[in-house]
Amino acid sequence: MKTSLKAASVALVAMATPAAAEIELSFYLGVQSVQESSLSGTLPGGAAVNRKVDWEGNPLENPFYYGGRVTWWNANNLGFGIEGTHAKAYASSGDLAALGLSRFELSDGHNIITLNVMKRFPSTFANDRFTPYVGGGVGVAIPHVDAQVIGATGRTYDYETTGIALRGIAGMKYSLNEKWALFGEYQATWSDNDITIDADPAVVGQTDGKVGTELVTHAVNVGISYSF
Repeated sequence: MKTSLKAASVALVAMATPAAAEIELSFYLGVQSVQESSLSGTLPGGAAVNRKVDWEGNPLENPFYYGGRVTWWNANNLGFGIEGTHAKAYASSGDLAALGLSRFELSDGHNIITLNVMKRFPSTFANDRFTPYVGGGVGVAIPHVDAQVIGATGRTYDYETTGIALRGIAGMKYSLNEKWALFGEYQATWSDNDITIDADPAVVGQTDGKVGTELVTHAVNVGISYSF
């Protein structure tokens, strides 16, 4: 009898004890697009620009679109973590000519770094391997700016921290086993970008250019995750 009571007590304690914290590493590829946006400001030397730009994402061209995140899940199925996405944005050829630029692209990454809060919804069915989840994040945009004014000898080619960024996520995970899982998700990001275009070093006294735009990206991602 004492043995049975002891076993029952252990079982009750185990049921009442929250599940251990879990760390999940996720990596994904996908297809990403960029919404049209207004670009305004001044080019090096002070020429004003104000135009709607038709951006291209080119996610399947090198450098490719990709991302990764680390999430710490607690017993309430709330997750906290950090995520980085290597998105891209290229101004169309028609927009370049109208703006007076020979190139303007955020092509070695319109990099979005956010701190995330996630929520997952595990099924109550023991053998159900599917787990939906949603999440959001706030952080910064750190694009690699590649820009050049038509006829200039100088070129802007560097990483810049351009402004605040927001992220939204909705997806579904399929567990292969206790450690590994596959997932598919939709992501949207918004960023407010104040971009510096360097003055041409060949023009004495020329001032830097400053342009601003809000970029919205949409992506469908597929990836793999590992939990421990």
